[in-house]
Amino acid sequence: MSAGKSFYVTTPIFYVNDVPHIGHAYTEVAADVLARWHRQAGDRTWMLTGTDEHGEKILRTATANGATPQEWVDRLVESAWKPLLDTIDISNDDFIRTTDARHEDNVKKFLQNLYDAGFIYTGEYEGSYCVGCEEYKQDSDLVDGTGEFAGEKVCAIHSKPVENLHEKNYFFRMSDFTQPLLDMYEANPNFVQPESARNEVVQFVKQGLNDLSISRSSFDWGIKLPWDESHVVYVWFDALLNYITAAGYGYDEEKLASLWPATHIVGKDILRFHAVIWPAMLMAAGVEVPHQVYGHGWLLVGGEKMSKSKLTGIAPNDITDTFGSDAFRYYFMSAISFGQDGSFSWEDLSARYQAELANGFGNLASRTLAMVSRYFDGVVPAAGELTPSDKAIVDVVAASVAEADAAIERLAIHEAVTSIWAIVDALNGYITEQEPWALAKDPAQAERLATVLNTATEGLRALAVLLSPFMPQATHKLWDALGVEGSLGALTAQPIREAGSWNQIPVGTSVGTLEALFPRIESAAE
Repeated sequence: MSAGKSFYVTTPIFYVNDVPHIGHAYTEVAADVLARWHRQAGDRTWMLTGTDEHGEKILRTATANGATPQEWVDRLVESAWKPLLDTIDISNDDFIRTTDARHEDNVKKFLQNLYDAGFIYTGEYEGSYCVGCEEYKQDSDLVDGTGEFAGEKVCAIHSKPVENLHEKNYFFRMSDFTQPLLDMYEANPNFVQPESARNEVVQFVKQGLNDLSISRSSFDWGIKLPWDESHVVYVWFDALLNYITAAGYGYDEEKLASLWPATHIVGKDILRFHAVIWPAMLMAAGVEVPHQVYGHGWLLVGGEKMSKSKLTGIAPNDITDTFGSDAFRYYFMSAISFGQDGSFSWEDLSARYQAELANGFGNLASRTLAMVSRYFDGVVPAAGELTPSDKAIVDVVAASVAEADAAIERLAIHEAVTSIWAIVDALNGYITEQEPWALAKDPAQAERLATVLNTATEGLRALAVLLSPFMPQATHKLWDALGVEGSLGALTAQPIREAGSWNQIPVGTSVGTLEALFPRIESAAE
């Protein structure tokens, strides 16, 4: 993506029937890394996150906790979901709630447009409904229950029995969009990614789409249909519209035109909603479909998907309180191939923290700046003629910048980290090989010592820029210690795609002291 283009990235809006776990935080961090990268590249970037607050599950949860639905969602949003963003350093530009007036009012406009255009009709529906998913289930979505639910069919995701519902509802003519969707997938192979997700969606749509029930009349916690207030909008039909209601649909068309279409980062369990129902809704309304839907894998603990309903969730602050937010962000973006399922363990997190962050990056930064202070009074020295070893560092940095940017472009976040980490490994090897502490003992090697430390310091500057989307706190500390003018993350300091340009730190720049970026942790929380 060339500099200056629009990059609008979204997380799903999360369902606030309970507090967040690290699976939610994983999605937030992935979207945030992409947003930070594009901002620092000069792209017009906007990141949206938020909360999904309507539906039967919210109503039941609130009632069980002795609160009204509005009281319940207000409490959860303010006490848990918004604080999550601070806990893991999310730089979102907006936070949408489906109880916001800007959302509710413009959902009604969207629905009225579809109704007037003949895409919505009345009918009756009977089927198996999972309250946890807020979705009617096909037989293929159900499995045999175990334990207390033995002998019953249960939702494959929530492992709880479904309910048989028979309602008179309003329906969206989604069957009209079977072929238009297939044509779109073929014309734009990257619309759904990764490839495994695309194949799943295409095969699902090829079976033929049924019309979609989009209203409920058995409860009233939701947005009322503008032409029939005895019905509320189906929670997913309501929730998906947040991506355009937050961006100006119905009230600021200029803003919408400048931002839309978006890149949606979602968990694979909600892929079909985003890659099938959502583009069909937009086609019906005459609105451009999203730029891309990326369905990442699940976080597994003990081989099982993280789940609030199964009480297997881990709170993000359980990790950040010990390891810090940077380590949280780095670990989940590097240890798991984005798009695939990945297992979390405390042992792996602790090992990577020590080896890669404390010993690898952190030690590299502290010892390089310590040597500049010790041997050159804290002033960046001028480099002499570069040797092949020095030029190799320059080449590694340039290649890493290009490779990381290409990886970000295809949303291969883990590959971007790997490309950047090649600089960490190269610089550590370079310092070990060049032995600046030995050069310092020989006055005749003063120019060579200056060249080595100039090269190492430039490498650190590139690392601070490239790693800032992943580890904003540590890289800002490093940037300040390097004494470089401008704020890290601002284009005036360093556009990220130009991080490989050399000699960006003026000779004579004074470096500061650097506290341990990743203090050693004797034992991890169990």
